Amino acid sequence: MTVLGQHLYSTPVVALRELVQNAHDSIVRRRMEDPAVPEQHLIRVEGDLAAGIVRVVDSGAGLTDQEIHRYLATVGVGYTRKLREETQSDELIGMFGLGFLSAFVLASKVTVTTTSWQTPGLGWCYQSSNGEQYTLTPAEPRPVGTVVELVLRDSYRNLGGNGMLAKILRRYCALLHVPVYIGQDDEALNGEAPPWRQAQGAVVEHTVQARRKALAFATRFEERFEPLCTLPISAGPDSDVRGLLWVQDGATYGTSDNRNLSVFVRGMLLDDDARDLLPAWAGFIGGVIESNRLTPTASREDLQRDDAYHAAQSALTEALIDGLAQVARQQPEAWRRVLSRHNEALLGAALCDPRLFDLLAESVRIPTSQGDLSVRSLLDKGRIHINMGSPGGFEDMLFRALHMPVARGDRYAVVPFLREWVSRHGGVLIELGTEHGNRKLFSEDSLPANELDWLNQVLGNGEKLVPARFEPTALPLVVVHDREAELKRRLEADEADKRISVAALQLVRAFTAQLDDSVTRRLYLNLDNPAVTQLLQAYRQGHPQAEEAAGLLQALKVILASGAEQGGQLDLNAALGRVNRIFSLLLSA
Repeated sequence: MTVLGQHLYSTPVVALRELVQNAHDSIVRRRMEDPAVPEQHLIRVEGDLAAGIVRVVDSGAGLTDQEIHRYLATVGVGYTRKLREETQSDELIGMFGLGFLSAFVLASKVTVTTTSWQTPGLGWCYQSSNGEQYTLTPAEPRPVGTVVELVLRDSYRNLGGNGMLAKILRRYCALLHVPVYIGQDDEALNGEAPPWRQAQGAVVEHTVQARRKALAFATRFEERFEPLCTLPISAGPDSDVRGLLWVQDGATYGTSDNRNLSVFVRGMLLDDDARDLLPAWAGFIGGVIESNRLTPTASREDLQRDDAYHAAQSALTEALIDGLAQVARQQPEAWRRVLSRHNEALLGAALCDPRLFDLLAESVRIPTSQGDLSVRSLLDKGRIHINMGSPGGFEDMLFRALHMPVARGDRYAVVPFLREWVSRHGGVLIELGTEHGNRKLFSEDSLPANELDWLNQVLGNGEKLVPARFEPTALPLVVVHDREAELKRRLEADEADKRISVAALQLVRAFTAQLDDSVTRRLYLNLDNPAVTQLLQAYRQGHPQAEEAAGLLQALKVILASGAEQGGQLDLNAALGRVNRIFSLLLSA
């Protein structure tokens, strides 16, 4: 009793849900078994804050004395399970015969007064203070149905207020088919049907009106964000899930996970954090769904991972993709808001399904050195350039001189998205900082060995000097870090062992083993640059100032690199001093 009653549920207030659920099933039972049953039934939950009492009243089937002994007072045995096995009804909620035990977590005393439809002239009163011992005595017959009265423990007396009861049960019972009333209210707290339950013969709503109604419903469940737009879920052959998803109005990053999903099984809230039913890429989605096929665990606070669960996952993914496409076609204003708030997350989402990629390929924006741009804006003669390192490297300087944007490969999903885009739509992706990308950017050339040796002596600081031709011609040289070599050294460092799992590290190092890290920096010398041309000519002619001119280029290299990561390798103060000295020599000549 202690384990089941006190440790089965995550929160004691679940007891209120369980008691309302029992009342609901009693009403369904009466409809099935009593031919003369009135059509209208209700559940009323009454609180008395001063007395610390809560009552749950129903007009259901009631209980005979034998049923009290056999079902109510026996752990793990419930009439609902027996009735479901006989009728295969989808209306019944209960399954395990454990819910009544939760009452003893809240209450120091539980009293059940009941009259069965089978014996309307007899009443019975069950009383217990711990669920282990109980008394059962005849009572004055009441209208057919049951009253469960809880004398609340001191720590739960606040639940006796009708306002608190309404707050708790409004969420649990939002989709329950039987009306639930609080106190003496004339309006049921679940009186408004969800948008996807279209009453038979009802007038079809105008599209705009239906969208407003769906947004209003979503707002009741979305506690942190305003819903931007809603996406309907319809039952299909593989899953009976119905409901509503929505896009949250809250900016997200690629790794943001604000998913929230409330799951109702046979009308009763089972789990209000079933985010794993939504795809992992949908970190900006909320929703409410209902199903008769999903199977609860014993606590009814989680779902069993069975075939119905996986079918529901697939159904939600399909509904999400189809819904986003429908918003893009039919609600352009809402679609623009979706893109502006969740651009980065959508970049990653596009890689998870070809249909999403087709939908988003021309809409999402790519972070670049010139702000967020569409992929088409990045194209230059069929080429897209992407910076594989951090901002501030040679790439920023080079492409600023070329007046061309370069994509930021250090941002979430940018690299795989652009690779996929090029594979689908054509073009060339130049990944700057990799050896392969550098070959596309710099056309390598050659120089005599003696000239290379001299240039290494007067210009180099440990880089591999590479004669090349590239744009713009006004740029004489540039130092390029090999990003792949940097990645290999970083991942193979001892620190990586502390941060990465053994399995992941083995996979990473299997990849990095193929990379050559013998050259970490390259100095590309632009043979089309006039200053470089004149420097080489001066060296060949033995000009006495050739080395001083080379010193000026070397100083320029350091200055150009001072804002990038390679600046730490060079002495900026010494370079500036050399510029000052050469400037003085020129003026005094």
